[in-house]
Amino acid sequence: MPQVLEQSIQINATASVVERCITDLALMHRWLNPVLRCEPVNEAWSTDVGSQSRFIIQIPLIQPTLNSVVVERKPGIVVWEFKGFFQGRDRWECQPVEKGTRLINRFEFDIPNPLVSWGFNTFAASWTKEDMQAQLLRLKRIAEELEIGY
Repeated sequence: MPQVLEQSIQINATASVVERCITDLALMHRWLNPVLRCEPVNEAWSTDVGSQSRFIIQIPLIQPTLNSVVVERKPGIVVWEFKGFFQGRDRWECQPVEKGTRLINRFEFDIPNPLVSWGFNTFAASWTKEDMQAQLLRLKRIAEELEIGY
């Protein structure tokens, strides 16, 4: 049965600015956890359906990697499906609201290896939730700076 982590944040910026923070690789690296690195599988970065990328956890020697492909793309929505030590989806949705955007991040995943699953649930689950919230806060700051023209 998949695990689901979902968080949201109110951002004082338009949905298009918030979306740009998710789809522009240079901006993504400003809010993504510094332990993670995202790179395109092919030469050019894209968030079009079918585009492939890899998320690399920069741990010395092992560098676990999640291979991902964009499986859904609409204005304000990007969904990456990934396979590796995790299998699942990472959905980002920008919902315009009266004073900006509500950004929802839904991380739905399964860990097929029982030992890895135990390790994640024992040691990393609470850290992952905290990290998701920290990323949303960093993304919020960047989007709001872009909105006011810094």
